[in-house]
Amino acid sequence: MQHPAYGELRPVTSYASVLLARNPNPMTLDGTNTWVLREPGSRECVVVDPGPDDVEHLGLVAEHGPVGLVLLTHHHEDHTAGVAEFVQRTGAPVRALDPKLCRDAEPLVDGEPITAAGVELRVMTTAGHTADSVCFVAEHDEPAVFTGDSILGRGTTVVAHPDGHLGSYLDSLRKIAALPPGVRALPGHGPELDDARAIAEHYLDHRQQRLAQVRQALTDLGPDPTPRQVVELVYADVDPAVWPAADLTVQAQLTYLEEQRTL
Repeated sequence: MQHPAYGELRPVTSYASVLLARNPNPMTLDGTNTWVLREPGSRECVVVDPGPDDVEHLGLVAEHGPVGLVLLTHHHEDHTAGVAEFVQRTGAPVRALDPKLCRDAEPLVDGEPITAAGVELRVMTTAGHTADSVCFVAEHDEPAVFTGDSILGRGTTVVAHPDGHLGSYLDSLRKIAALPPGVRALPGHGPELDDARAIAEHYLDHRQQRLAQVRQALTDLGPDPTPRQVVELVYADVDPAVWPAADLTVQAQLTYLEEQRTL
C-alpha cells in the first residue's frame, strides 16, 4: 500500500502509520497526513496532527485509539481544525508550541523529550513556515522526524509573510540538515522521504537559488516592484493557482533581503 491511500491506516515504520485526510488541493498536495504512533504492544497511541474538521477522517483516526496524546506541528487549519471534535471523541490532551492550541497539557519546549505509547520523541522547534512550527524527532532504531510542513514529501514549503519568516526558516533547515544521515522525513503532506538531512540541504540550495532570482528580478524591475511583479518573473514555472501564496513568499524574501542589508 503506497501513498496516497485514503481511508486506510498505512504502516510506514514499526511504530508510525499514516492516515491521509481527503482534503487535497494545490497547497495540501494529496491531503493532510495524520500520523498514529505506537510501539508494538502499546495499548495507547500518539496522534500527530488530527487534521481538518472532517468527521469521517477524525472517526477513522479515533478508531485506532485509545489516544494518550495529541501533538501539533503548527496551527494551520488543515492540521488543527479537527482538534476540538477529536478531543471530544477521545478525551486526549493536546500539546503544541502555542499555548492557545493546548488542551489539558503544557506547551512544548525546544529539546524536550516526550515518551508516550512506547515511542521516544524529541521536540525540535523549526520556526519559518509558521512562527509556531515544530518537528518531532523519533529517537529509535528506525529513526525518523515528523516534519509537519517544514519539509514536504513533494515540492517545497511556502514561507508566507508575515507569519512565515525566511531567516528563521533557513535556520530551521540547518537544524534538520544537522540530523544524522538516514533519518526518514515523515511529512505533513506527501509521501515519506528516506533522508531528511539530504532533503533539508536540497531545500537550502533551492532557497538560495530563489533568492538569487529575486535579486535579479529587483535589478530588472527597478525600485519598489510589487510582489506580484516579482512572482511573474521568478515563479513563472509555478501553477498560477498558488500565485497568491507566492505573493506572500516573495514578501518574505524581500523582508529577508532587507534584513540582510541592515545587518
